[in-house]
Amino acid sequence: MPQAARPKSPHLQIYRWQIQMVSSILHRAAGIALAAGTVLLVCLLAALAAGPEAYANVQSCCASVFGQLLLLGWTWSLAYHLLNGLRHLLEDTGAGFEIKTFVMTGWVAVAGSFVLTALVWACVLLQRGGA
Repeated sequence: MPQAARPKSPHLQIYRWQIQMVSSILHRAAGIALAAGTVLLVCLLAALAAGPEAYANVQSCCASVFGQLLLLGWTWSLAYHLLNGLRHLLEDTGAGFEIKTFVMTGWVAVAGSFVLTALVWACVLLQRGGA
């Protein structure tokens, strides 16, 4: 078969981005972010067990702009993974496979994750970070 006549393998330049692709990619990325964030959470707990000085160091890191961005990203990952997981659970029952419903629930998971993240951070900021 001549080189010019070979069929193209499907890839991102051929497929149009759709919510199905985005939700699948985001779900995997959110899962990876949650795993990495959980490692950081374990480090936080280890610092708490190590004493006040070690915990103060971790707390100052979390209070920095970079730390706040990491926490914001972890919160969003948790919210998105939760909502998209519930969406998948609904689909496991056999519901929601109609194209219109599938697309709508995909967008609801994306938009809802931003709303949940905003609500969590609003509560945190209104309480000035805790007790």
